[in-house]
Amino acid sequence: MLSEKIRILSRSFESFRDRIEAGEFLVNELKEYKNKDIVVVGIPRGGVVIAASIAKNLQCDFDIVIVRKIGYPSNPEFAIGAISEDGSVFINRDLSFELDGQKTYIENETKKQLDIVKERVEIFRKIRPKVGLKDKIVIVTDDGIATGSTMQSALWMIRKELPKKIVVAIPVASNESLVRIKDDADEIICLRMPEFFAAVGQFYRNFNQVEDNDVANLLREAI
Repeated sequence: MLSEKIRILSRSFESFRDRIEAGEFLVNELKEYKNKDIVVVGIPRGGVVIAASIAKNLQCDFDIVIVRKIGYPSNPEFAIGAISEDGSVFINRDLSFELDGQKTYIENETKKQLDIVKERVEIFRKIRPKVGLKDKIVIVTDDGIATGSTMQSALWMIRKELPKKIVVAIPVASNESLVRIKDDADEIICLRMPEFFAAVGQFYRNFNQVEDNDVANLLREAI
């Protein structure tokens, strides 16, 4: 069952032209936050295009969240924890009873994902230092949410920075993913939640691959 704090605009299958248009549509639902102390944060890579579009229209600060999920041993898509760019590790203690005997797995997976985080920090933070999120209204976005594990991982790490409020603004998501993240955000705005959801790309007419160079260019433009 979905929470009252989740606002779904449509349950249709209508597609977006591209990520920029999706961001512009989200702006219409975020106007109440204009001129407030907000930071729009995108999840690389596709979510950064959405975030840049929102930040440009709301004329606010913009950043990325560099995070990797730690997947469950038998189901990597199911997040049991996350690693942030400062190297801190969060493990969902609600799942701790299921992790007995998995210490070696968690250590190995943490090291593997930390290496990936370090690579992205090396690329992106040379361009734009991290924006502080404490006491800010943080709007978090991606180009869509299929399972919710990556978004959930990002929300866990953002919450550790003690923001004033966390708003998830998303073009399209599955019902299951919104159920997963509903307790980790203060507000969720979703433009589309169709009954049939196979992949994020099916809801975009233009869903070109976003590369590291594209993310780097958006960060430079924000500066």
